[in-house]
Amino acid sequence: MTDDPSLLPLSAVEAAAVRIAPHVAVTPIVAMTPTGLRLKAENLHPIGAFKIRGAFNALLSLSEAERAKGVVAHSSGNHAQAVAYAAHTLGMSCAIVMPDSAPKLKIEATRRWGADIHIVPFDATSRATKTAELAAQHGYSVIEPYDAMPIMAGTGTIAREILSQCADVEMIFVPVSGGGLAGGISAAVAQLNPSVRVIGVEPEFAADAQQSFRKGEIVAIAPSDAIRTIADGLRVTQLGERPWANIRRYVHDIITVRDADIRAAMRRIMREARLVAEPSGAVAIAGALAHGTDPAKAVAVLSGGNVEAALYAGIIGEDE
Repeated sequence: MTDDPSLLPLSAVEAAAVRIAPHVAVTPIVAMTPTGLRLKAENLHPIGAFKIRGAFNALLSLSEAERAKGVVAHSSGNHAQAVAYAAHTLGMSCAIVMPDSAPKLKIEATRRWGADIHIVPFDATSRATKTAELAAQHGYSVIEPYDAMPIMAGTGTIAREILSQCADVEMIFVPVSGGGLAGGISAAVAQLNPSVRVIGVEPEFAADAQQSFRKGEIVAIAPSDAIRTIADGLRVTQLGERPWANIRRYVHDIITVRDADIRAAMRRIMREARLVAEPSGAVAIAGALAHGTDPAKAVAVLSGGNVEAALYAGIIGEDE
């Protein structure tokens, strides 16, 4: 479709689908009843989130020499778990850098897979700086959380599955953080079925992607703003360069939702689909429910279900 090296080719998505197939199962479509909105249940992966796709694709794309040295990644939680799990499965050493704002549940889940955990302050630079230090010290390959083609190619496999499972889909809602998920899905959809619209959704407290989309260039927000949202997995302060190229080209719109909408979506997902969604995982569903489109013609990506029990119980027990 283009010679732009920042844009994800369908061939990379197809190759990723073959590469990760032995380790990553196809997730089901679950309909909310009576709403009719269909959910792509990425929370049902072994690590509870879609990030497993990109992690396996990235690690399996390394050379034998690179795999022997190990990997390092930085993440607030789900990418951390995914890389740790993939490295454990493939017999590789793994270090993970996590912010001090990460939920304890996600830190402990990452440690469970044998990763060497390094906690740093939540700000704009500490994670990347520490990751670079560890890579230089140990010879690790850096597995970026979203700004990398293997990561986007892995997430693009979600689009392949949705289009094969829901031939009548007209609109796909995806959460937006660093942009790897939205970039990968939108690029794959555009090349497989360009009539399907892809809508990005993010919390209003972390609306850097919407601002970027409106302005036509990457806009960064302050960490002190992003940290206010309950959606801990979407507290990234700006889009990655590669995801942004694909979002700008292929995403049709980006909308925002309030934290109250996210909490309400978590309750409806539990009642109407019998699934557990973490706040970040419920964002796309909150956007789809608020958008006004025919829910029977839409699919929303339930991107993750890793949530602290006390937080989840409190949200589910809230009055409408």
